[in-house]
Amino acid sequence: MGKAELPLHAPGTRLDRGYIGQSVPRPNAQRLLQGRGAYTDDLRFPRLAHAVFFRSPYAHAKIRKLDFSRALKSQGVIGIFSGRDVAQFCTPWVAVLGHLKGIKSPPQHAIAIERAKQHGVCVMALANAHHLCRIGQWAEQAVAEGLVSISFVNVISRSIVAPFGGSDARFGTNPCTIGIPLEAQAPFILDMATSGVAQGKVRVAHNKGEKLPPGLLLDDRGNPTIDARFGVVEPFGALTTFGLHKGYGLAVVCELLGGALSGGGTWHTTDRSKKRVLNGMLSILIDPRKLGTADVFAREARAFIEWVKQSPPAPGADRVRIAGDPERETRARRSREGIAVDATTWEEIHAAAAKVGVAAQAVDRLAKG
Repeated sequence: MGKAELPLHAPGTRLDRGYIGQSVPRPNAQRLLQGRGAYTDDLRFPRLAHAVFFRSPYAHAKIRKLDFSRALKSQGVIGIFSGRDVAQFCTPWVAVLGHLKGIKSPPQHAIAIERAKQHGVCVMALANAHHLCRIGQWAEQAVAEGLVSISFVNVISRSIVAPFGGSDARFGTNPCTIGIPLEAQAPFILDMATSGVAQGKVRVAHNKGEKLPPGLLLDDRGNPTIDARFGVVEPFGALTTFGLHKGYGLAVVCELLGGALSGGGTWHTTDRSKKRVLNGMLSILIDPRKLGTADVFAREARAFIEWVKQSPPAPGADRVRIAGDPERETRARRSREGIAVDATTWEEIHAAAAKVGVAAQAVDRLAKG
């Protein structure tokens, strides 16, 4: 589009130098409320539609009726959509505070979910975010709306995972998460690090004084070890990828898509002086309803999951599970019985609390509910 078609501001107008909070005159407010207003535009964009957002000039007014009949007959009007119309595609979420349950945010819309429900697919890139926590929680939000979710994540922090065939750490645990909604049953949530074991589990084993299973960790010289200390304290070793070269390949995919393609960057330095955790994520959300395959998708997915779970249990197993089942079972058990924390980890929690001025007794009281 040339400059002639998109001026900085329309001829005959002055540059707005207002400020946030400034009182804004609304000379046409009464006419608009009485249905006698008219919208005009001072910029014309070829082959593009204009979007006009109208709101009441009164902050807390209650709109009792919306009559679009005359507006729809106006020249050039393609369509008019109310909040109820848009709500069919955009399901809002509300943030709340656990310690002040009466405090909540206005309804907010998850951008990727909203756009996937509107267009059928959304590709979202997130760069230079702080720790995104468990990526599975984002997949759970998507499947709750009937969407398939595929996410690739990289980690900008201390490198802790060795490449297949290598002997030292070159990248992070780089999670890959896939969520698939299943009709009339709990969803499939594959949420995994591309290392053979998550870094947090290595720390738990170290704090408990337990050894790791063979094949998960290298020492500081690149030799296989079962001593968890090499994943927690210096001199550091490196975790290995799951599935040998296959997990390594997926880890590189997460680095290239979650880090490079998102614009956040990849890990390629020996500098460990920066104490930070940054995540990049590339997520793909798909709405089966927009693809026109929702019915066959639901039917075939259900048939396949049932077929897989009918396999006779192997020795030592009670039944066949799908991704997401173990996590749901653990959550239910811990909700009933509580979460067991070893003494070393609890001391570290006390130490962290002390750094921000919270006494150990207060932490203990919070833990007991």
